[in-house]
Amino acid sequence: MKLPVKIKAYFLRKITSKHSPDFDLQKVSNVLFFRYDRIGDMIISTPVYRELKKAKPNIKILVLASKTNQGVLKNNPYVDDVFINNKNNLMSDLLLLLKLRKLKIDVCVEFDHSVIPHAIFRLKIIKPKKIISVLKDGRYGVKGNELKMYDVFSMRKENMHFRDIWLETIKPLGVIPTSNHYDLFTNSKQEKIAANFLVKYSNKIKIGINLEGAVRGKQIKDGELENICIKLKNKCEGLQIILLSAPQNFKRVKLLQEKMNLDYVVQSYKTNTILDVSALIKYIDIVITPDTSISHIASTFNKPTITIHENNQHSYKLFAPTSNLNRTVFSKSTNSLNGFSLDHLLKYSFEFIDLIKK
Repeated sequence: MKLPVKIKAYFLRKITSKHSPDFDLQKVSNVLFFRYDRIGDMIISTPVYRELKKAKPNIKILVLASKTNQGVLKNNPYVDDVFINNKNNLMSDLLLLLKLRKLKIDVCVEFDHSVIPHAIFRLKIIKPKKIISVLKDGRYGVKGNELKMYDVFSMRKENMHFRDIWLETIKPLGVIPTSNHYDLFTNSKQEKIAANFLVKYSNKIKIGINLEGAVRGKQIKDGELENICIKLKNKCEGLQIILLSAPQNFKRVKLLQEKMNLDYVVQSYKTNTILDVSALIKYIDIVITPDTSISHIASTFNKPTITIHENNQHSYKLFAPTSNLNRTVFSKSTNSLNGFSLDHLLKYSFEFIDLIKK
């Protein structure tokens, strides 16, 4: 073991050595969840907040979110308050963390399955009475169970989806989840905009294609997209393809759509928030995406979904789509979508189109 790793391991054991005070987990009045990462992770976590609030409505549910994923919780009736965290700058968050400390948090739930120093430092400042986390993998030469500041590690079975792994964290609070479906709460304005955009395609099968994910290298290339669109149209005359894009990619996708010059392919209106695109996906018939966040939105509304995933079965099982109808095409690469089978993607698309026609 290299010396810097040994030093890091020593300090991690040292700062996490103290047990929290005695406290009955059945007498919890508030719970703070750490979820300041990606949009998809927040979507998968939504069953946790709902199942806890439904079982124990008097518990105040707080979430430490990120600027990126906070929008997932907008209009969510199961979350009482959302605080915005800056993951990469502990000092800029110090006032917020001290504010949370003053709230005298009963329980913090940290969802990470690895040893995360920035989460540990935040927990030390907030100083909750009890800390619950997922059973942790070792890191920096430190095993998860060596971090004594964690009071309870929830169960984590092999091949479990992350939504079910994270639902295990509320069982120590005496909650047995009854549902693991996701929650997204679009408003009437967002739904009206989506409905008005789609009304002209009401007699067509509407396929939404999202071109890229948040992770670099996870994207459908321009030539692949055009090939997909043409072959889908050749299979089904009554088809409308709608290109979905993040706000920062809107102009690029617009130029791509114009370059293809296919009258059955349009770009969606600009969706500035996660709930904007959710409202649109809610009324689309089939979703094709390399992005797990979009697949989780489609799963929320139980839309037939085809995902494109790197050749990593472990990652896939953790983040797999959960719609009743879903298929996944795997690439040849472990860290990109290079070499995914276009034939398989089209086969699954035709399968879904035939089912919708029936």
